[in-house]
This record gives sequence, C-alpha cells and structure tokens, in this order.
Amino acid sequence: MVANQAEKIHGVNFLMIALGTSLYAFGLVMVNIANSLAEGGVTGITLILRYWFQIDPALSTILLNIPLIIIGYRYLGKTALTYTIFGIGSLSFFIWLWQRVPLSINIDHDLFLAGILAGLIGGSGSGLVYRFGGTTGGTDIVARIFERKRGVAMGKTLLTIDCMVLLLSLSYVSLRKMMYTLLASYVFSKIVNFTLEGAYAARGAIIISGQHQAIAKDIISNMNRGVSYLQATGAYSNEPRQAIYCVISPNELMELKHIISRHDEHAFVSILSVNEVIGEGFSYDTSKKKILRR
Repeated sequence: MVANQAEKIHGVNFLMIALGTSLYAFGLVMVNIANSLAEGGVTGITLILRYWFQIDPALSTILLNIPLIIIGYRYLGKTALTYTIFGIGSLSFFIWLWQRVPLSINIDHDLFLAGILAGLIGGSGSGLVYRFGGTTGGTDIVARIFERKRGVAMGKTLLTIDCMVLLLSLSYVSLRKMMYTLLASYVFSKIVNFTLEGAYAARGAIIISGQHQAIAKDIISNMNRGVSYLQATGAYSNEPRQAIYCVISPNELMELKHIISRHDEHAFVSILSVNEVIGEGFSYDTSKKKILRR
C-alpha cells in the first residue's frame, strides 16, 4: 500500500531535515569516530567499511541506501521519499563536511561521556528529521515502516536493529568500547522518542464518582478545562454510572485531585499519560500562549 501521495511538500521541512542531519553527522564525526565508537544501522556498516576498506562514510552512505530507497518508494510514497532522498544526500554532505572541519571536542578520553554525548547529539538530530517527515535513510526507513504499519515507536525499532549491527562491529572495536556504544544507542532511542512525543506532556484523567456533576462543573469553572461524560457500568454491581474524562497539563494534576477530594473522597481516579491530543480547536494547555507546532 502506497502512502498518500497528495501530501504537500513544505520548504521548512527541508530546512529542518538539513539541520537534523547536520547535528547527526556532527555527533558521528566529532564523537563516535573521534573516540572509536561504533554505530548502529547502515551508519554502523559505513564505519565497518571505513575501518576495513578505508571507504569514506560520506560515499558509502549513499551507496548502501540505494536499495532501501527503492523499498521506501513502495511503502512511503513520493512525498516521504522526497524527504528521505534529501535527508540521505544532506547526511552524506555533512559527514563529508565535518570530516574536513578542524574542530574537536575535548572530553579527556572519557568514554562514558562520549557515549552520552553521542546519543544526545545523534538522537536530537535524528528526532528532528523524523518530526518533519524525513529520515536519514538506512534502517530509518525500516523503522518508519514499522511505525506506520505496526504502531511500533521508531526508537524501539532502531534500538533492535542497532544491536544486530553492533554485534558485527565487534570485528573492529573492543568489547569495552562496544558497551559504551550500546549506551549511546540507548540514549539515542530515548532522545528520538522524546523529540517525537515527549515534548507534548499532558495527563488524562478518568473519574468515576456519584458526584460527577459537581466535579465536572468545578473543573470547567475553576480549571477552565473541558470535560466529557463516558457511560460506564460497574461489573460487580451491574449499575450504570457516569465517568468523567478530561485532559490537563502535569502542573494542574494536584489542583484536579483537590477538586475531586472536595466533592468525593472515595472517587475512583485513573491518571493516564497522554502523548498527543488531536481535535479541532483543542489545546490541552490554554493558560499558555499558542506555540507554532507541527
């Protein structure tokens, strides 16, 4: 099944993808390569080729991605493919560029710090690329397919594939450095997920109480939040009940608890983490000015 090809291409996306690939390439060259750390995915294979055959990663990045681009066309459609091709080309260019910039990061040969830094920089760059509809090619294409078809977070898929490629990297790095590389991969996956989802912090509350009308009115008037009634039935009593559902920001959680306790100390409350809310005219945090969001 081909993705929706009518989706518009936005110029700002190219700018942000270029920024993301620049960050990723910077971390790869200035941290991973400089400290002899491996890498996962296709990038990890390029480092293997660099060590054994002295092939520039800027060149092998393009060559290894050709078959994956073909797969990407079939599953991602023309718009996503356009961003992906641009991302691959941009990544290759910045890898080439950063290798020629006379700059170094002094971390006193601390591999733990190198692992953390590699994950932070690489994850931030890749997450930025994903957030604006692109990929950096390689296993990113596979990860995006799993996300769209299976609902698996991209960071989890990337971490799994990375581990397999890292096993091959033991052919040129020591086990000690491999452990720090795994640390970098773990941090990388967390930063990718945070960049994609974590910046949107909200809490959903399901409240079951005999005083649901009073609680709902209090939330609307004092917290300026919208609420919805859900029809519920007690499994033990088989009695119909009204449940309240509302979405709030994390710093309003205590206020919500106080409101519930004021009306019903025995109310049943379930607090859920909310990664995203989609709906016309909806903003979970009305107390703040609107920020341009994608």
